Amino acid sequence: MEDERLKNKNFIDAWKKAFSGIWYSIKTQRNVKVQLVIAVIVVLCMIFFKLNIVECIFLSFATMLVIITEVMNTAVEAAVDLCTNKFHPMAKIAKDVAAGAVVLSSLNAVIIAILIAIGRMQG
Repeated sequence: MEDERLKNKNFIDAWKKAFSGIWYSIKTQRNVKVQLVIAVIVVLCMIFFKLNIVECIFLSFATMLVIITEVMNTAVEAAVDLCTNKFHPMAKIAKDVAAGAVVLSSLNAVIIAILIAIGRMQG
């Protein structure tokens, strides 16, 4: 039987729990903090370099994807740690794959930034 504390009472309760998860990630995960600082730098660069709306949309999506994957990585790590406190090859795979998703999304963001920079240098 599911614990009643895990169920959302209503829409507002669901949002409160979601923001609680985001806040937990920010408070406890160094990499989430780093990604948020980078996101602020990206926004400042968008303003400084006067990027057009399409460029801003692409960079915003790429930046948010990095933060989203970082938060999901935190969730995977917490779930794995809940299941075992001993080394297990499958636990390692779960954590490594989640971390790999962060690396891929970060690479995606860098590629988008480079392509925007190249496009601006050409035109």
